[in-house]
Amino acid sequence: MVLAASYPFLEVFWTMLVFFAFVVWIWILFVVLGDIFRRHDTSGFAKVLWIIFIIVLPYLGVFIYLIAEQKGMAERAQKRSKEAQAHFEDYVQSVAPKSDPAEQINKAKALLDSGSITQEEFERLKQSALASA
Repeated sequence: MVLAASYPFLEVFWTMLVFFAFVVWIWILFVVLGDIFRRHDTSGFAKVLWIIFIIVLPYLGVFIYLIAEQKGMAERAQKRSKEAQAHFEDYVQSVAPKSDPAEQINKAKALLDSGSITQEEFERLKQSALASA
């Protein structure tokens, strides 16, 4: 109880606010450093200069980078997002079944006729083929 009396609510609130600001600062720093390292339109020398500027003057360096490269950062992030979406769609197309439901049902019927599957499994396969149509 002594600790609570010597640490009033406003100081707790201020500590939480400072901690939150620090976490946001670290997040912004990682975003900027990530953007610097992912850039393909600048030379390695320019990247080194930006990193030195950010290390020597952390707040000023990050804020100047954000102001100077805001449009480029947004365009690069949008391009990476579109590439990731296209990669995901290509993956989905590669693993999705390419046959129509009638063909899937015919294959299941052939398996049923050969005795490889039971009537219950055939019905389940038929329902899944019709549901994917």
